[in-house]
Amino acid sequence: MQILRLFLFLTFLPEIIFGQASAPEESAIFPGTHCLNKTEETMAASLNQYRRRKGLKPVPLSASLSWVARKHVEDLAVHYEYGSECNLHSWSQNEAWTSCCYDNGHKDAECMWDKPRELTSYTGDGYEIAFFSTHDYENALSFVNDALEGWKTSPGHHDVILNRGKWRTAEWNAMGIGANDEFIVVWFGEKKDSAGPPEICR
Repeated sequence: MQILRLFLFLTFLPEIIFGQASAPEESAIFPGTHCLNKTEETMAASLNQYRRRKGLKPVPLSASLSWVARKHVEDLAVHYEYGSECNLHSWSQNEAWTSCCYDNGHKDAECMWDKPRELTSYTGDGYEIAFFSTHDYENALSFVNDALEGWKTSPGHHDVILNRGKWRTAEWNAMGIGANDEFIVVWFGEKKDSAGPPEICR
């Protein structure tokens, strides 16, 4: 039986090197357009549907934050090591961005907050929630439901999604989703994205 591993994290990063250096990629910088895959599209719809049920406005999708989210899950797929002190908010060494090893010290939040500015023209801070599982899901909806249910049981993540607790004064005006076979990350921002929403991959 395959073992299911679930990990939920919020955003505040100390600056430590994460993983091995990777070659610079021209594609790491936002090209101006972006499309969501099926899992990303489903995650966005599920999050906004949940917010509506709680009496909150849906968060507009952001092409820029979705690009950052996609780049992050791609990086995690190559460099994330289960059991490492560097959790899911870490970024590998790459000329396109500042490397980070997120541990429990929360010493350098700017490394996360700055990622949208490093990779896109989005000028606001970015805040991330993340999910990881090795389970073999039947479809995108099953993966998304598992992530959302996990975040609901985590007070910190739930507060971000529903603007509660320390996030009650934040107004999310941009949301980006990144997902692959094992990782889903969601980025929130208070500034509107001048790049507009992403397209849907066909």
